[in-house]
Amino acid sequence: MKIKPLADRVLVKPGQAEETTVAGIIIPDSAKEKPLKGTVVAAGPGTKDDKMEVKEGDTVLYGKYAGTEVKLDDETYLIMRQSDILAVFE
Repeated sequence: MKIKPLADRVLVKPGQAEETTVAGIIIPDSAKEKPLKGTVVAAGPGTKDDKMEVKEGDTVLYGKYAGTEVKLDDETYLIMRQSDILAVFE
């Protein structure tokens, strides 16, 4: 199934949650924090007032509660506005 975001929306594949701490302690699933970094899978065309700053393949940093979870083909994605993205990794 393909999905194309509209306007200034972006579809992001979240990164993996940390499995262990720096000291090597394994983190159980119930204590894992939601990842704040992901990869842009698809981006809308933008709006007349805001051009799209991100593109497919960009690695982005977003807010802790940004976006809406969407399940497609047994994969979890986030769909959010471009303004919810805090930074792009170069």
